[in-house]
Amino acid sequence: MLAPTLLTRLFGQSTGGMVWRGPGIKHQRRIERLVFTGCGMVIAGAGYWGVFFALRRQWLGVCVEVALTLCGLVGIALARRQRYITAGYAVLVPLLVAIWGVCLVIDIPTPGVPRSFHHLLPALGACGYVLLRGRPVQRWVTTAVMFVSYVLLDGLPMGLFGGTYNLPDDVRQLSNWSYNVASMLSLYLALHIMQADVAERNKLEQDLREAVIQGQFLLHYQPQVADDGRVIGAEALVRWQHPRHGMVPPSDFIPLAEQTGLIVTLGDWVLKQACAQLAAWAATPETASLKLSVNVSAHQIRQPDFVARVLAAVERAGVDPSRLKLELTESMLVNDVEDLIGKMTELRRHGVGFSLDDFGTGYSSLSYLRRLPLDQLKIDQAFVRDVLGNANDAAIAGTVVSLGQTLNLEVIAEGVETQAQRDFLLSIGCRLFQGYLYSKPVPEAAFGALVVERAREAAAMAHGLVPRAAGMAVATPRQARPGKAATETADLR
Repeated sequence: MLAPTLLTRLFGQSTGGMVWRGPGIKHQRRIERLVFTGCGMVIAGAGYWGVFFALRRQWLGVCVEVALTLCGLVGIALARRQRYITAGYAVLVPLLVAIWGVCLVIDIPTPGVPRSFHHLLPALGACGYVLLRGRPVQRWVTTAVMFVSYVLLDGLPMGLFGGTYNLPDDVRQLSNWSYNVASMLSLYLALHIMQADVAERNKLEQDLREAVIQGQFLLHYQPQVADDGRVIGAEALVRWQHPRHGMVPPSDFIPLAEQTGLIVTLGDWVLKQACAQLAAWAATPETASLKLSVNVSAHQIRQPDFVARVLAAVERAGVDPSRLKLELTESMLVNDVEDLIGKMTELRRHGVGFSLDDFGTGYSSLSYLRRLPLDQLKIDQAFVRDVLGNANDAAIAGTVVSLGQTLNLEVIAEGVETQAQRDFLLSIGCRLFQGYLYSKPVPEAAFGALVVERAREAAAMAHGLVPRAAGMAVATPRQARPGKAATETADLR
């Protein structure tokens, strides 16, 4: 039990503690330890063989081992900067070259001792497969190269220079044992990481299914603000309150919900809660005019009864359908656009509005854009973030605003974090804003207080009681956000 326990501590799942660490973070920590372990093994092996070749005055071998040692040190330096893939290549590529060289020059098989150095190749292929998760082309190419190299070297009974530099059989016998041990250890580590990743995903999927059944989700609301400071609506963003780990970021469970099909059930729940919230707002004068945007996933809108589900949620809550706005992404315009347009047109006929989210990041055709019954375009935060320092992003933002004006559509900028960004967007004609400059996504109670405070500030500005700069100050405390964070912006898509 010692070996599995040690590997679990080094490369396995973390248990205990209320702080959530998602599968992605845990996988990254395993990869970090794998890279450090691999680099350490390379340095140790190169050091041993470097001393061996130096004692035999085989200086070419010494140079090769020094080069591998340097590669191991470079890999560690890169890993410390969290450049794990680059660190992996810094070790895998030189090792592949070294293995070919050693096998063809000093590890030529004899009747007494077979070739063994190439036994490291399957383990290196497995490590590359684990390391390059999320890069399928590089992943399969690396694995294939290692496998083909192993097959070729295993079946090649000869080498270069007629065996002049071949090591003695007694030395190769010892190296045969050490290479096999290193190969099996590396392969076991790679397989252990794969098993831990699968176990983490399966556990998260099980927890997600229980969360859907037990109602562990809640909605937070991020205000959408007009140029005069009034809150004119909000975007509903789903959050998962895990009973053991606390708040789980949407970036950890939304992709899994899409892969497992749970996104449809979760999307229906969000839609029903949003309509119920609109009904609650309608009973209060300060919030009665607010509109609520709800993100709709591609899986959800492809359901044959999607229109009926939306209308049933609206009717059940007894709300004005014009207060509900469904946010779509450009990626939905790639497949079966005619069906999408038909469903949008039917919902639009009943008063439901539509916003095209992340506009400018996809591949939507302007001809489709002209046919879609849209009410609003959203300037993606990727452009807003660098709008002051990147001329291309500024030009794209201006183009989106001009296009919206031409098509008679509202334009809202999301991800607005600074007053300077807001002022620039206002100067090019954008009148609606959403982002941390005004508020992070907050629970309903905090959102209601924000709406009232904003209304007071707007009224004070209108009567000249508060300078405009003060009127644009943030009404609720918020944490500073260091750049775009997926945990804050991930939504139901």
